[in-house]
Amino acid sequence: MKQLRQYFSALFLAVTLVSVVGCAATANQEGTGEYIDDSAITAKVKAVLFNDPMTKATEINVETFKGVVQLSGFVSSQASINKAVELARGVSGVKSVKHDMRLK
Repeated sequence: MKQLRQYFSALFLAVTLVSVVGCAATANQEGTGEYIDDSAITAKVKAVLFNDPMTKATEINVETFKGVVQLSGFVSSQASINKAVELARGVSGVKSVKHDMRLK
């Protein structure tokens, strides 16, 4: 009887640990909370770019992973690239900005 109780205790502990570790974020994958935060950051950056007359938001793609914003697309001038990076850095929650924007 005592062995059976120890067996179930060990089994319960193992199941609990697997459940907790299975929901955690990894270096390559976000947890649910981080995904929601990144979606909000992406939306904020897109809104800031859309509201600025110098940046053409339809030409700039925005992706966010763990607070790092990636800007890509084709723009008409280096000034547009600089302005987009500056605006993205000003959004709350942004840890850093990388860009892969190219000139037309």
